[in-house]
Amino acid sequence: MPSKPIQTITIFSGSADQLAQKYMQGAWELGALLAERGLTLVFGGGKTGLMGAVADGALTRSGQVVGVINESLNTPNLAHAGLSRMEILPDLHTRKARMSALADAYIALPGGYGTFDELFEALTWAQIGLHTKPIGLLNIEGYFNPLLALVDHAIAEHFIYPEHRQLIICEEAPHALLEKMQAYQPPENLSRWVERP
Repeated sequence: MPSKPIQTITIFSGSADQLAQKYMQGAWELGALLAERGLTLVFGGGKTGLMGAVADGALTRSGQVVGVINESLNTPNLAHAGLSRMEILPDLHTRKARMSALADAYIALPGGYGTFDELFEALTWAQIGLHTKPIGLLNIEGYFNPLLALVDHAIAEHFIYPEHRQLIICEEAPHALLEKMQAYQPPENLSRWVERP
């Protein structure tokens, strides 16, 4: 079953301070490209780190940017004040569910525990057939190479089915990543993990 056309992309990204300029620039460029293509950006609502950079890139190009933040993080020091819309949810689990519900596709930028959590949740839901949305990695300067090596190791050790490697779309440049995501087709035997024939 093909995915529906992509109109809204949920972004997972790091919000840490003092990040290298190469990551900040890559996030900004992705946000700008989404806006230029008329795609709505959904993200965690923060103004720091790559969260702020991707939102600023889209806003600079007059894009639609929707923040989804939980109440404990909705503070002047953390929350982005210039968005098209901000949704405030009571807790992290509700926030993640809302970000997923809004998404036609997902892109993970470099990040830490929170980004990995969101990325692998989206992958796990795809693996068990809860969605067929494209999942992309913007692999700025090879940031995700160690993670991809771990996934390949898990496949080699039979913890992940080989066809589920296709659930991860990876490119270093925003334009190339979006092109691949637009053309994405889910693995034909995606249900094998559940059915265990």
